[in-house]
Amino acid sequence: MSPADFIDRHPGELLGRLQQLVGVSTVNPPGENYDAITKWLVHELEDVGLRTRRFPIPAALMRKELPPEQHGYPRFNVLGQRPVAGARKTIHFNAHYDVVPVSGTWKHGSPFSGAIERGWMYGRGTADMKGSIASLLMAMRALRATGTAPRMNVEISFTADEETDSALGTGWLVAHAPIKPDYAVVMEGGEGRHVCCGHNGTLWLEVHVHGRPAHGSLPAKGINALEKMAALVRAFDTYKHTLAQRTWKTPEGKLHRPTVNLGGVFHCGEGAKINTVPALASFTIDRRVIPAETHAAAERELRAFLVKAARQIPQCTISVHKISENYPCFSEPTHPFFNAMAGCVTRVRKEKTKFNVSTGFNDMHFFSHHLKIPTLGYGPGGIDYHGVDERAEVKELIASAKIYAELLTTFAG
Repeated sequence: MSPADFIDRHPGELLGRLQQLVGVSTVNPPGENYDAITKWLVHELEDVGLRTRRFPIPAALMRKELPPEQHGYPRFNVLGQRPVAGARKTIHFNAHYDVVPVSGTWKHGSPFSGAIERGWMYGRGTADMKGSIASLLMAMRALRATGTAPRMNVEISFTADEETDSALGTGWLVAHAPIKPDYAVVMEGGEGRHVCCGHNGTLWLEVHVHGRPAHGSLPAKGINALEKMAALVRAFDTYKHTLAQRTWKTPEGKLHRPTVNLGGVFHCGEGAKINTVPALASFTIDRRVIPAETHAAAERELRAFLVKAARQIPQCTISVHKISENYPCFSEPTHPFFNAMAGCVTRVRKEKTKFNVSTGFNDMHFFSHHLKIPTLGYGPGGIDYHGVDERAEVKELIASAKIYAELLTTFAG
């Protein structure tokens, strides 16, 4: 029996494992149940023959990187390794186990139900990205059950905090864990017949607009920070137009443009009251950086725009704080590793593969930039990522498991 046949005959194993994963709420922030989920993941990797370690993040580093309200939520990264006799190269699979917070009314009640309906599994994390974890575990189980050896040494990491900035997750793993990969698969970014060869980056800033408080009956004695913020936000129309003129073509022929989103978070300062002139207002900026740009230039340009726009608004004083950034990455999909993955996708799916670049960021850049190894993205994906009724399609979970198994058994580096 081939690994693909085993996967076809045991879909319940894959789905049951995903239901277990989804049933553990790993909402970040604050970082719930990381201890429980990583202990379970260690067991699962050991059960399919990998030597596995769990790395706790030092408390001192957590205090440095996390806000005080998250210090009581420990972080862990999991690494499993399987050497293969005679193998010259090592392939690394990576996925994050944290999920974004939930809201709204879900079709099946709990956002962590893992309910299955009409070929879809519902639940937070099914699409982003616990479905990938379940598919990979199924691929490894199929190899073990059929006595099929991978053609490369295998490393598998399950990491924390990708939904924030990955500093204590994949960023920590790449810098500190004993890994030596020649190739990496980050199990998101590409799905269906699309294999991801890069992603856009992010630059996140917070802008504080400083006013002067006064009694609400005497607004002329104050400087209204909200009104100044509104004027500053309106000035972004010209900046958005400038960004829209820049284009970059992906390998599949799509045009990417840098974008800016304002006010994902916005609020007033302390002491706010209906009958006071607001002395402080703030908003966030999410600037997406395309691979054709450099982060340093994008940040300089954005900060210069903010300074100039504020100067053109009477009595508008601002301060700007960088929240975080994630770098874009892109590799021309000409390396044999990309061709091998494209062949696996084509053979399993019976359709021609295309290479895409993800508009959202993921952890590919840690392997591509820091380790400088060929890195691609592929997983089962789904719909309503980060939204109500997030779900993954059962047939895609199965297909991804087969594709991972196919790659492991056909590519030797």
